[in-house]
Amino acid sequence: MRSQAREVTGSASDGGLSQRTLGTETLLVLAVSLGASGVSALIDFVGSATEPGGLSDQTANLNSSEAPGRPWLDLAWQLFGISTALVPVALVAHLLLREGPGLRAIGFDLRARRFDLGWGALVAAGIGGSGLLLYIGARAAGANLTVVPESLPDVWWKYPVLFASAAQNAVLEEVIVVGYLLRRLGQLEWGPMAALAASAVLRGSYHLYQGIGGFFGNLAMGVIFVLLYRRWGRVGPLVAAHALIDMVAFGGYGLLEGKVSWLPEQ
Repeated sequence: MRSQAREVTGSASDGGLSQRTLGTETLLVLAVSLGASGVSALIDFVGSATEPGGLSDQTANLNSSEAPGRPWLDLAWQLFGISTALVPVALVAHLLLREGPGLRAIGFDLRARRFDLGWGALVAAGIGGSGLLLYIGARAAGANLTVVPESLPDVWWKYPVLFASAAQNAVLEEVIVVGYLLRRLGQLEWGPMAALAASAVLRGSYHLYQGIGGFFGNLAMGVIFVLLYRRWGRVGPLVAAHALIDMVAFGGYGLLEGKVSWLPEQ
C-alpha cells in the first residue's frame, strides 16, 4: 500500500490564510510544544557539558516520580503531565479542521489500522536495535549522558503509566514534527530538502538533554521518518513505531534493571 503525502500550498486547502499567518501559526505551535522543548534541551545540555566530569557520569531520567512516597498523588501528577502534553496535538487538530479533514490530512486516523501497526512494528524493530547500539557507543565515547528510562516506584500503575507516556511521546512528536510541520512548510513553499532538514534538526534538538549521541541519533531517525511519511502519506505508522520503541525501552528497563550488566542503574 502506498500513498503520497499531501504538502499542499493552495489557498483552497489552507482556509484562504496568508503565508504570513500560516508562518506565525507554525511558530506559535512550536513555541508551545517541541520548539520550546528544543530550547530547554539546549540549555540543559550546556549545563551538563560544563559540569565537572564527563557527560557519561551524569544521568538523564525520562520517567521519574513526581511525589515520592505518595503513590496516589504521584499517579495524579503523572496523568496530568501526560494529558497536558497532548494539548498541542489538540491545537493542531483544531487548526487543521479549517482545511476540512483535520488530522486525516496527515494520516492520523483509523482508516488503515493494520497498515499502520504492521509497518510501525517493522520500523520499530529496525530503528530500535540500531538506536540502542548508537546509545551504547555514544555513552562509551563520553558523548552521551546515562539515560535512565524510568525510576517510578514499584506500584500497580507503573507500567500502564509508562506505556501511556510512550504513546503520548509518539503522538506529540510525529503529529507535530512530521505531519503538521511538513504540511505547513509545504504551504510556505519550502523546498523538500529544507523541510526535511528542519524536521530532523528539530527532532534532534529536543533530545539534546541526552547528549550529542541523543541529538544525532534522533536527527537520523527524523530523516528516516520524513522519508517514510512522504512515501506513505501517513503519520500513523510512525506513531506506532515510536510508541513501540518507547514502550520496549521503558517497560524493558523496568523489568531488567539490575538483572543485566549492560543496562545503566539508577
